Amino acid sequence: MIEAGDAERLRDLLVKLQTSSPPKPGMPLATIELSSLGGNLSEGVQLGMLLRSFKVVAVVRRQDVCLSACALALLGGNTVRTAAAYPADCNVEIGSKVAFHNFFLDRAELRDMTADDPVASRLRGFADARGGAAMLIRYAADMGLPPAFVANLMARPVEEFQYVETIGEFLALNLCPLGLDRPALPMSHQAVNVCNNSLATPAPLSSFIVGPITAPLVRRYMLERVQDGMNAARTKGKLADQFATWSVMRTGEEVDKLYEDLRAAGVALPELVGPTFEVSLNQAGRVRAACYVSLSATDPDKYEVVLQGERGLAEAVRKPPANARRMFLFDRLAVANQRPSLDLRDVVFPDKSGERQRASLRSGVAPGRPGVSE
Repeated sequence: MIEAGDAERLRDLLVKLQTSSPPKPGMPLATIELSSLGGNLSEGVQLGMLLRSFKVVAVVRRQDVCLSACALALLGGNTVRTAAAYPADCNVEIGSKVAFHNFFLDRAELRDMTADDPVASRLRGFADARGGAAMLIRYAADMGLPPAFVANLMARPVEEFQYVETIGEFLALNLCPLGLDRPALPMSHQAVNVCNNSLATPAPLSSFIVGPITAPLVRRYMLERVQDGMNAARTKGKLADQFATWSVMRTGEEVDKLYEDLRAAGVALPELVGPTFEVSLNQAGRVRAACYVSLSATDPDKYEVVLQGERGLAEAVRKPPANARRMFLFDRLAVANQRPSLDLRDVVFPDKSGERQRASLRSGVAPGRPGVSE
């Protein structure tokens, strides 16, 4: 269990490690394995902040569980090295169990402190709960988590766990599943998922239409899209004149050279790494191109995507995680790490009383359930 003083003890260890074995530039200081059913909320948050500030990678192994305060600490241990490549810096092995739930006050400690004054008890409980909520909001912001994370957490009953299961949850929490294979989907379906994950607002999968672009014609086809954008924007200049007369696209060599020159100049054109697809959206009967996706047939972390905007091609709005680009090959609702068949919320521990001067916010121990000492 995560208890008071754990963060200070870890800090002492990390300071010594940083002095004796300083990391190379762009590399994490260390990797730490987490396995805990939860404990002190504040301590879990402090642990996460320590992992982030010291650039430590936290990992939950497939045989372990990391619940509540432990899961909060895990969020701070997602440091990504400079040259990230799967599975470097990934931190949740498939088969492990990571889950969050709402915090609560340690009832026994609160009772001991305010036994003679019910009003004081309620006021203290309210103040502590408000402080806990503020702590979570600040921590989520520091970790770069979406606002919905805290709202979903605090809206749940304290005995209800929220497991990290789906690709969307891994992406939202900046976590990375270890042991994730390429999805068993046709390449065209993977291209749709890459496109949908790259858009500012995901769309229902049923609204997508996808088709391959014939390999010998991909560059010419993409250059035509560049020309369409220039025409729509009424671009003037030498390049626009060349496109207008097709003088730069008489031969395959000229097409290839122009394509690479434009990419080098920063034009949003995908590197062609394998089969390439045009992904379109059908919105209220109006079909429009949304993305162009090129996928490597051998490397699930190697693909390129550009968006089709109203004024031409554009970079993806949302970027895949550097250490697990393969996650974009999946639909966000796909389950990457199945929750346990046995609900771990049934694992309970007695309340501990008289160990602190104020009631601590707890995480991982469900109060009022059978087996909890009163």
